[in-house]
Amino acid sequence: MIGQGISIAGDVKADSSLKVEGRIEGRSVQCSGEVEIAESGHVTANIIAKTVKVSGDVSGDIGGSEKVLITKTGRVQGNIIAPRVQLEDGALFRGSIDMNPAQTAGADKPAQAKPSSARPAGSDNRQESASAAAKQGTSAISETARKEPSLNLKSG
Repeated sequence: MIGQGISIAGDVKADSSLKVEGRIEGRSVQCSGEVEIAESGHVTANIIAKTVKVSGDVSGDIGGSEKVLITKTGRVQGNIIAPRVQLEDGALFRGSIDMNPAQTAGADKPAQAKPSSARPAGSDNRQESASAAAKQGTSAISETARKEPSLNLKSG
């Protein structure tokens, strides 16, 4: 647990569940269990975990191997890749959502970073790379997702 009044500058890796009530600023937050961002929590990093629950602020991409939930008080600016995504009424979200379970299940291949100009428009390489990143805990999500145009959704 990262309590209120605690700030961490850098990457965070947890072998168990993590609750953030304070502030994290870095490149990535990786967790083998659940990551919960409380209403007072602020994260400026990519989050990769089994499940992610956001009630506070997140600026970064989120990869959930099982589920991502943004509650009514949650505010996310970034892309989400997970087989199940839930946005409660009142949640604020800006980014894209990729819920293709076939891509997540077949994420055993390592992500390969190639310039986006070498790929044809509409290529699924972004999804494969991002799904592999969610499983492997790398930051390829943000690198590949930023190269493609995204769908912006807002709730509330």
